[in-house]
Amino acid sequence: MTTTALPVTSTVRFHLSLNVSNLERAIGFYRVLFGVEPAKRRPDYAKFEMEDPPIVMSLEPTTRPVGGPLNHLGFRMPDAAALVAMQQRLELAGIRSQREEGVECCYARQTKFWVTDPDNTLWEIYTLDEDIEHRGEGQSLEQMLPHAGAGRAELAVWEHRLTDPVPTTFPLADASVDEVRLRGTFNLPLEEDVKQRVLQESERVLRPGGRLFVHVLVGDKPLAGPPHLPGPAALVQHVPLDDEPPRLVKAAGFVRVQLLKFDAKPCFQRDGVSMREMQMEAYK
Repeated sequence: MTTTALPVTSTVRFHLSLNVSNLERAIGFYRVLFGVEPAKRRPDYAKFEMEDPPIVMSLEPTTRPVGGPLNHLGFRMPDAAALVAMQQRLELAGIRSQREEGVECCYARQTKFWVTDPDNTLWEIYTLDEDIEHRGEGQSLEQMLPHAGAGRAELAVWEHRLTDPVPTTFPLADASVDEVRLRGTFNLPLEEDVKQRVLQESERVLRPGGRLFVHVLVGDKPLAGPPHLPGPAALVQHVPLDDEPPRLVKAAGFVRVQLLKFDAKPCFQRDGVSMREMQMEAYK
């Protein structure tokens, strides 16, 4: 039996392995993001290898919920020209980005843009402008975008996220899942009938006794137009009043409606409106 010698390198490389729900779709995204073809590609595996930065990243298809404790990934670019060039390249390839200028985040002032892969893994591409002595309000709502932990793998779960199109009908059979998660769904500028349809579809696909989980940024007063928030919360396009999500959920026929999180301190304040993170659950 012959063997192939492994390449010898003196460079330490960072290795990362991501679970993905659709291998071909993930390959397409990362081919554009990294600007290279996969170094290895099999029906159940793909690997990208880059020289600059020195990263080896593999993609592992899985039928389990993707995500976990990962917050976000990213690249720190050497200068503004490199940042602009990368954003232009991704936008021309059809990858939507959200740019921020001089945002204060993680005890630093940065210029950056954000993209998400097909499984909503969040990528930050940025330049470091300067260090600062306070954390800054960027990333305050990052938990609304990355996946929220491994969860209970035995549950059948369907999830809609702020970055996803709102389907007319959920791609599921009646009474087929244990839990529906709406993460940021009501932070989209939806018409009243669309909100009602989302909850009707949630009720349809949930098994008897199934759980509905809603994660949303709400305000104590009406806010005219998009809130223009920093960090990943920049994707929030609409902030409903704080009594709206519970009211809609109850009107859809769900029971045992209760708040899991509703902090006294606002996450953001804009134009006299205090905005808070709300997490709530209800049952069919």
